[in-house]
Formats: sequence, structure tokens, C-alpha cells
Amino acid sequence: MTDTVTNQRSAPTTFQRAVQDVEPLGLTPAGLQSSAALRNRRLLVLALNLGTLAGLLASLAQLLGLGGWSVVDVVIFAAFLLAAPWTVLGFWNAVIGLWLLHGRRDGLAEVAPFAATGDKPAPLLLRTAVLMTLRNEDPARAFRRLRAVKESLDATGEGVWFDYFVLSDTSDPAVATAEEALAGAWAREIGEPARLTYRRRTGNAGFKAGNIRDFCEHWGDRYELMLPLDADSVMSGETVVGLARMMQAHPRLGILQSLVVGMPSRAAFARIFQFGMRHGMRPYTMGAAWWAGDCGPFWGHNAMVRVAPFRDHCHLPVLPGGSPLGGAVMSHDQVEAVLMRRAGYEVRVLPVEGGSWEENPPTMLDFAKRDLRWCLGNLQYLKLLDLPALKPTSRYQLLWAVLMFLGLPAWTLMVALLPLKVLEDRGFPDYPVALAVGLYVLFLAMHLAPKLAGFVDTLLTRGGVARYGGGGRFLASAAIETVFGFLQSAVTSLRTTLFMIGLAFGRARIGWNGQARDAHALSFATACAGLWPHLLFGAFLFGSLAWLSPTVLAWSLPLTAGYLLAIPFAMLTALPAAGGWLARRGLCGIPEDFAPPPVLATIGAGERR
Repeated sequence: MTDTVTNQRSAPTTFQRAVQDVEPLGLTPAGLQSSAALRNRRLLVLALNLGTLAGLLASLAQLLGLGGWSVVDVVIFAAFLLAAPWTVLGFWNAVIGLWLLHGRRDGLAEVAPFAATGDKPAPLLLRTAVLMTLRNEDPARAFRRLRAVKESLDATGEGVWFDYFVLSDTSDPAVATAEEALAGAWAREIGEPARLTYRRRTGNAGFKAGNIRDFCEHWGDRYELMLPLDADSVMSGETVVGLARMMQAHPRLGILQSLVVGMPSRAAFARIFQFGMRHGMRPYTMGAAWWAGDCGPFWGHNAMVRVAPFRDHCHLPVLPGGSPLGGAVMSHDQVEAVLMRRAGYEVRVLPVEGGSWEENPPTMLDFAKRDLRWCLGNLQYLKLLDLPALKPTSRYQLLWAVLMFLGLPAWTLMVALLPLKVLEDRGFPDYPVALAVGLYVLFLAMHLAPKLAGFVDTLLTRGGVARYGGGGRFLASAAIETVFGFLQSAVTSLRTTLFMIGLAFGRARIGWNGQARDAHALSFATACAGLWPHLLFGAFLFGSLAWLSPTVLAWSLPLTAGYLLAIPFAMLTALPAAGGWLARRGLCGIPEDFAPPPVLATIGAGERR
């Protein structure tokens, strides 16, 4: 981890030579698609997004400019310009994905032309290292998950091609002792010492990325592929073997990301959150993968990675400057993805659900900790946007990761200025109410588009609703999750805004440690300590709008209720009893709740959580 940004910027010629043998032929590096066809897709998506954004901005300008432009109008317009692109792209990704799923004969082949090789019964010839990275996690829980992965792989008959590494950065001596004991006992049980390696670093240099870098430098030459797993990751043997076959069939696939979904949970927050993510991810990811193609995402775990190019070309720079944006890159995954693509290897996502799971945070406050770490890591990409020789789509992916979080304070600013805007427009004659309501409803619909596309996808897929416990449960769960989504969005936007303000003044800090996994209640004091600013902000909005315009207040509730209700919302969704109530009625359940796969049944997924 001694590389600097300067080192990364001084060696593009190596990468240019690496791709000369394939890319001039007009194909992507793995020969899977026409580069011209992908470019046309990207231009189409760009045109759709720019056209939609222009229409929204023109309508907003018409509303804001009534009677002349004030400072408030200019600020709202600028904030909307920063916040709206993420919603617009989400809308078009969802529309394109739904079209591919139900309007094309074989949409998956258009998105993932490599996928068919995963089903061919070709023997594996590549060795894979399965890596589980730990830092102060529950050792028994983590080892139980890794053991389940191994047993599932062995059941495929291809288990001999996989070795296992537990890569610990644990700083707690008691946890480290437990890890070592579990690793030793499991190694003796396996009976082949080389099949399981436990290594603990004394420091946490480079965080998780540094942990994996250490593996590559010490053991990487023994393996063609590696499969990074987090402490909460589980994958089925069939899925892992399928991914390995795809990598084997296409040597220029550098990273192949599986579609990671949540596993069964009895925690109300996690259960509702992952219900919404589950059906919404499929059309959204299909649409995004259709145009991203060979410049796809990497989420850092549950993905096949080709070791040699990763080791040789994906060194993360140490960013210049001090805290908060300097130092080691925290959100390493997307940087590694763009460096892998720069090296002449494709980065792809397989947008097929099933066989790849993770656990979601059990409470809103635990979710916020993870989200703010991602926020800081993504903002660090601002120092990497000028890396040389990146593909335009790769550079866009970095920029988009930054805008994902920059748009949240812009959205919060628009909401905060709403009372001032209402005050300016009070008594304005002939106010175009129809245009204002139409723009508002349209934008809300676009915001909900990934969820709505997921609902439609499930309803149109044969047996889709049955996988969620039947039509009644599915529709009731969708209603619960929609309300949950609005409340959660408000909490997340303000919390991220406050965090970014703290970053600007050097007062925000993020650590890297073990995460809470099981359902647990939040006390009133704990919820207040984390969410009192939301209550104050909500009281300001509700009080001012109730005085200025109760009608506007009523229309704003989908966007503003979450501020005022943040504390009781966090406490309710953290209650183990609330999660148990949902689980007993089969509400907000995912398909694995109703038909647990063997690998999840092995670890008792959802029984405690």
C-alpha cells in the first residue's frame, strides 16, 4: 500500500499495450460484444437522461420564474440540478430493465452474453481461493458461514478446486484467540492443512483492501481466481462453480460480480429494507448492465476476481492530503473495477438473483454507520477522477458514485427552502397549480420507478408472487415497504447532509470495525442521541408549513414525514417483537423465507436475526 496517486498516473502505456490485441478489433476485451453496439447503447441512455432532465428543469424553471427569480429560486434550481440526475438514471435503468425482462425474447443474453457458459458441464481447471475478511466480528458466526460455503461447493463435486483463507484484521485479543481456535479445529477436521489458511495481521493498514492486497502478495501466485467474502456473506456452491466456469471460458473477464441480495432476517428494519431491494434490484441491475457492459460495477465481495491482473494492475493509491479525503481509499471496490478495466479486462455483473447473499443492518442506526462509511469512501473518488487512460464509462462510474451522495444534501437544501418558497409565492395570482402538482407527482413516480418496476416484474413473472408468499402478502408487503422507503429516505438524506457538513469542518470521523448483525432494540435515549436533529428539522418544516400553507404541508408528507417521525420509526423498526410479528405473518418476506435453500438452511439464516 505504498503506491501514490502519482505512481498510478505515470504508467498508462502498460495498460494500452495490454489491450492492443483485442480492442482494435471492435470487440470488448473478452470478445463478448461489439464495442460500437455498446457505445450506441450508452449514447441512447445519455440522450434519454439529458432529454428527461431538460424537460424537468424547464418545467421547474417555469414555476420558479413566476414574477422573477429570487435568490431562493436560484438555489432551489441549482440544488435540483445536482439532485435530479440520480433519480432520472434510476428511472431509465428500471424502464430498460423491465423491457429486457418482459419485452425481449432473451434479455439476459443481451446483457450478459457470458452467462450461458456457466451452465455448461465443463470441468473446472482453475484454482480459486475463497477469502473471508474479518475485523472484530463474531468468529463462530463467520466460520459457520464459510463452512456452509465449503460444504455447498463440495456437494457440486468440484470442491477440490477451492481453498479457503480467513484473513483477519481483528484487534480484539479475545476475538483473535477465538478465531485462531476455530480455524485450527476446522483445519484438523478437513485433514488437509493447505486447504484452510488462517492469517491475522497486527495492523489494519489499507482496511479491507489492504487485507486482500496482502493475500495477493503472499499467496496470489498459487491461484487463478479469488472469491472475496465478507463476514456476513454466503454463496451456494452451484453459483460459485457457475461463476468460475464463466471466468474459465472467458480469460479476459477480470471481475464477475454476482447479484448480491439480502438473506432471511427477523429484524424488522432489515426485513423491510431487503424486501424492497430484492425485487427492485433485478430490473434496475438489468438496465444498468445493458449499457455499462464491460465497465460494470464491483461491490467488493461475492464476486469472482482474476488474481494476476488484480495483483499487478489494481494497486490502490494512497491519496494525498490529510483527513477526511486523504489517506487510504475506503470504498475500494469501484476504484479496483476501473483499474481492472483499464488493464484490458472486462468488469461484468451477472444480473441474476439467487445463490449470493449478504446480511443487511438490523437497525436504522447500524444502516447509517455503514452508509456514512460508503459516503466518505465515495467522496474520495474526487481525487481520482483524473486517473489517466480510464475508459469514459469507467470515469463516469466514479463520478456517479460521488454524485450519489452529493445529491442528498442538495435534496435536503430544497426541502429546507420549501417554507421560504411558499412564503414568496403566497397570494400569487394565477399560480399554475396543475403544473406544480404534475411535476411533483411525476418526479415522485420517477423516484419510485425501481420499486414499481420490481413490483411489475414480480407480478408478470410466472410464479413470481407465489415466491413471496402469495398475492395478498406481496401487495401488503409492497405497501409497507413503500411507506418505509419514504421515511427512510428522509432520515438518510438529512443524516448524510449533517455528516458531509461535519466533513467540511473536519469534525466527522469514520472507523472500520465489526458490525452489528442480530436484531436488537434501540432505547429512546439511543435513538434521540442519533436522530434529534431530524426531530428539530421536522418540527421546523411542519410548524412553518402548517402556518403558511396546510395544503403544501399535506402534499409534502411523503418527503417530510420521515424527519418528524425519525425517532419512533427507528425504535419501531428495531424492535425484535416487530420483526417477529412480520415474520409470523409472512410479511416483507423474501423467497428464501418461504423456501430456504440448503446452504442457508445449514446456517439457520433468519432464525435469530
